[in-house]
Amino acid sequence: MALSSDEIIKREIADTIVLKHGIRLRIFPESSNDDQVLFSEGGLTFGIDGCSYGSCDACWYTDENWKDGFDGNIVNKKPIIALEGTDALNRKSSGNAQYQRFHHALGAVKNGLIGIYYLRKGSDKIQEDLFGMAYNASKIEKGDYLIVDDLQIVQDIIDLYDNPTALRSYIDEYLEKMYQIFKEKFEKVYNGSWQTFSEKRSTIIEKDYVIKYAGRMRRNFTDSSQRAGHIAVGEMYLTKYYFNNKKVYYLFPKMTKKDLLFLDNHKGTDKEWFLLRHEPNVQILTMDDLIGLSDSVKSILLSIQDEPLKGDAMKKFNHSVGIIWAGLRNGSVTINHS
Repeated sequence: MALSSDEIIKREIADTIVLKHGIRLRIFPESSNDDQVLFSEGGLTFGIDGCSYGSCDACWYTDENWKDGFDGNIVNKKPIIALEGTDALNRKSSGNAQYQRFHHALGAVKNGLIGIYYLRKGSDKIQEDLFGMAYNASKIEKGDYLIVDDLQIVQDIIDLYDNPTALRSYIDEYLEKMYQIFKEKFEKVYNGSWQTFSEKRSTIIEKDYVIKYAGRMRRNFTDSSQRAGHIAVGEMYLTKYYFNNKKVYYLFPKMTKKDLLFLDNHKGTDKEWFLLRHEPNVQILTMDDLIGLSDSVKSILLSIQDEPLKGDAMKKFNHSVGIIWAGLRNGSVTINHS
């Protein structure tokens, strides 16, 4: 029987990383749910100010006191590196599905730790967007976020742990390498232009805010068979960290305020929905927040509200979004900023 992605990553970690300088490893078997418990309570989940950002696969720590940013608890275990890993590059994951685990290590980064998203080398490549997202997150959050495809990076950090100056230099150099990977792709695909980016990536860029749209529907967040919720969170963080000095409006044109209320009431504790609703400087918008949008366009969107975007539904959605985008650009449609 083939090993799962999690099992492959966890075995590789246990077989590869050499511990030193009093550093220990916390990792659980694939069958365990202990990773979903807060780190301060013995698990592998990190968060800040009562907001949990998802569980990790492994964490390296020392026996020192540490204050958990999630609830303020002080424990005698100080985390150093929190890692979320995936074998996605060997499982035909070449697109934005790679973003869906980005938030798992983000909680550690927001706590001032080293967060690592490890994508084991495979037939596909790491999406360059991830390098840009993590680089910018490292610039505005307390910790450092590294995207890696080699566990040697983890080993290097552990080896340098007793030399803070050398460790800081190593991390800074790696972050610069990440930025260069992102920059080269940005220059190639978008000609170095954020305007070109906005046209290709469903984004409107204004002075103080950006609007990103996606064809999400309520079922994406209620049907456990779908992964759209994870991807929606990943795309949200891509937009947030690309435009970290602006307010982010995440527009779901197929949804209504009633849908948001339903999800708040029934899925409010689900991690993905909770993050979408509570991430600082991010606001979810629906068709009801588009002031000046015609009833005819709303009617079209409502007619495909619960349909996957393919075939005729995709045509109707693209037509409606084209009208919305034109209206937002010429001022005939505005957004409710409240």
